[in-house]
Amino acid sequence: MSDRVLIFDTTLRDGEQSPGATMNHQEKLQLARQLEKLGVDIIEAGFPASSEGDRESVKRIAREVNHARVVALARAVPEDIQTAWLSVEKNRQPGIHTFIATSDIHLNSKLRMSRDEVVQRAGEAVRLARSFSDWVEFSCEDATRSDHDFLCRVIQTAVDEGACTINIPDTVGYSFPEELAELIRKIRAKVAGIENVIMSVHCHNDLGLAVANSLAALRAGARQVECTVNGIGERAGNAAIEEIVMILKTREQALGFHTGIATEQIFHTSRLVTSITGISVPPNKAVVGANAFSHESGIHQHGILRDRSTYEIIHPESVGISRSLLVLGKHSGRHAFRERVRELGYNVTEEEINRIFRRFKDLADRKKTVFDEDIEALVAEEVLRISKTYKLLSVTVMSGSDVVPTATVRMEINGKECHGAELGNGPVDATYNTILKLTRRRPNLLRFSISSVTGGTDALGEATIRLEEKGNLAVGKGTHEDILVASAKAMVNALNMLDYLSSAEKRSTKL
Repeated sequence: MSDRVLIFDTTLRDGEQSPGATMNHQEKLQLARQLEKLGVDIIEAGFPASSEGDRESVKRIAREVNHARVVALARAVPEDIQTAWLSVEKNRQPGIHTFIATSDIHLNSKLRMSRDEVVQRAGEAVRLARSFSDWVEFSCEDATRSDHDFLCRVIQTAVDEGACTINIPDTVGYSFPEELAELIRKIRAKVAGIENVIMSVHCHNDLGLAVANSLAALRAGARQVECTVNGIGERAGNAAIEEIVMILKTREQALGFHTGIATEQIFHTSRLVTSITGISVPPNKAVVGANAFSHESGIHQHGILRDRSTYEIIHPESVGISRSLLVLGKHSGRHAFRERVRELGYNVTEEEINRIFRRFKDLADRKKTVFDEDIEALVAEEVLRISKTYKLLSVTVMSGSDVVPTATVRMEINGKECHGAELGNGPVDATYNTILKLTRRRPNLLRFSISSVTGGTDALGEATIRLEEKGNLAVGKGTHEDILVASAKAMVNALNMLDYLSSAEKRSTKL
């Protein structure tokens, strides 16, 4: 059996199902390109049957990704499978991932199907998918809570119909590592022909065991792990790709596995996902957290200065974290700036470079130093964020201990300039009241946070908000040296995202 572990990245599908993590076309394409640069084997680009917007994103990713296999998710339904194939067929290595639930809980409460009906549906789905593609993955949803004999029966059917990968999802993060390992061993022992297919696992983190379960499955014979960047995903998320990969690399001698991941791209990929989704990485997050390579204790600092291996089992450079944080300054030219943007993992056009470079030069004139994080913030704002319907032109806020906070805002709405002023309980509240009055929107503000992009009193401020309107969730981010301006930009970005989601929903309804 090969010791090569395939990395199946589902950030664009399962990861996007994190509350508020919806991505637009440009964001998905940027992330897909970075995942390819990271070296993942398989990119699950989306669930095309869910909406027209998802279909178009998957199609574009399939056309533009050259090295990784691009696959689409489909229920065990003929229409889903055909739609999935039409979405990925232009990729060099297209694939279809189809699934059906196998636990009695799902059969009785969700599917309302008998076990025989599920077996039949699974076989028909794999057979149809194989008529389109040589690469078909079949998943048994909620496998770890399924009757093992029935699970093996379903898997046998999928293998007999030509599935090349069998995925065992711990859909609700219920399993213990030793339980999942035993299940993998049982399937390998009972299913004829299983030695000719790849066994995969997809572990959720509801009990904090997603990574441990994935590793246990590998040791029991699985050779593919489905995971997401930063571990984002439904509920408590998925197994984190950066943790899986760095465990396999750091403990390769003990585990005996390796991957094809370019680990130097891990940190930039993590930052890109954070920038796109607005879901921050906790400081103590393994591998990519801000404190992962920080040493405050005097004893630790002394040890690190003598020998880094005393307290660092991973060198920061191996995951793409440079010890030299300073990147560019106000005297830097366009060529150097363009190269740095591309080194950070962004694929941008010359027109986009020109826009970002102008912002960079303005920022460099006002800041003492410019960091990678500053550049990433500018790229996110100028390239990744949708900014069609609403555009912020200016914001002026009057606030203090002895005045009622008042905000005056100038905006462009559908190409027409307008302005207004409103009061509020604080400067941000006043600003948001004004913007919402001008746009005539009334979304629910679910979350508001502000942070410093880098250190120093002249650091860029970053505001992140999450809005909900008519069932749609949107994240907005804004950056500026003035945190109030950043907050206003975040609101405008979120409103543009809501407008995009609403339009996509209307297009999907017409189909």
